[in-house]
Amino acid sequence: MREQILRTILSDLSGASADIEASAIISSDGLTIVALLPKEVDEDRVGAMAAAMLSLGERTARELSRGTLEQVMVKGEEGYILMSHAGKDAVLTVIARKDAKLGLIFLDTKRAAKSIADIL
Repeated sequence: MREQILRTILSDLSGASADIEASAIISSDGLTIVALLPKEVDEDRVGAMAAAMLSLGERTARELSRGTLEQVMVKGEEGYILMSHAGKDAVLTVIARKDAKLGLIFLDTKRAAKSIADIL
């Protein structure tokens, strides 16, 4: 039941913006909880990388006195990867197109992360 609700949140997030290509909810230790990823993408690798990036982001924010980490964004030639906390023990990872309207994606991601945190 809970997994289906989380999957619905990811589906709604993808439906909110055509710029969002994929998304996943990952535990803070790197295990995929729910994912809407392309078939060629390895969920386990995405989970491990997202957890590692968020952990490094937290340490960087703390060491450089930037306060509590809100999100980590990676920009590549083909688009963006956005990772945000979804409660204490989960990470919401969103993959977006290179020409994405980031303001809307940030807003939609923040809302989805809040909904995920409420469920978990």
